[in-house]
Amino acid sequence: MSDSAMPDSDPVMSDQGPITIVLAEDEAIIRLDLRETLEEEGYQVIGETSRGDQALELVRQMRPDVAILDVKMPGTDGITVAGQIRDEMLCAVLLLTAFSQRELIARAADAGALAYLVKPFERAGLVSAVEMSLARFQDMTAYGEELLRVESRLEARKAIDRAKGRLMDNRAMSEDAAYGFIQKQSMTQRRSMESVAEEIIHLTPQQLTALVSASQAESASQAASQAGKEGE
Repeated sequence: MSDSAMPDSDPVMSDQGPITIVLAEDEAIIRLDLRETLEEEGYQVIGETSRGDQALELVRQMRPDVAILDVKMPGTDGITVAGQIRDEMLCAVLLLTAFSQRELIARAADAGALAYLVKPFERAGLVSAVEMSLARFQDMTAYGEELLRVESRLEARKAIDRAKGRLMDNRAMSEDAAYGFIQKQSMTQRRSMESVAEEIIHLTPQQLTALVSASQAESASQAASQAGKEGE
């Protein structure tokens, strides 16, 4: 990289504010060059270290958008740290390496590195690698969130099916009536159907009888009241 000075760019923004970066590189000159280049490009460097065994704690503490890790560092190597960051889904990871061997790149990808950059790096290559790691992390996060939503819906469906089964077995309801009962309780109590279903599953037979009887009595009362109004 050239050491020629350039004016700082406007901050590169995410939805949460300026894109923040933590640097972990054991060579002070390269670390300084990284910081200056990133800041000139509008990124915000919020932490740096020369040791791999300090990088993970720094990422946990600062919660950056991107961690840039050198592969070879004292304490813990960057690939190991990348794996730990991936397991905790802390941020995007960009690995720096002086080598471009296929085996090393495969290890880095397996550990959770979302992009890599071979030293000595060029300004355009650094920016491109940062943006690539961010985009891939966002895709990975979105996929994880969608997976959780799908799993949550499946768990809710299972709970509702079990609750319907209890109502059908213990109260001789049809499947449609059992579902309607759960839905009505959900609306009346302003709770999710999954929450109502979980409660029904764990009620004793006596408690379940009391709940259904109270609901039926309330429905009968409302129907009588409505009929009285219509007869006036």
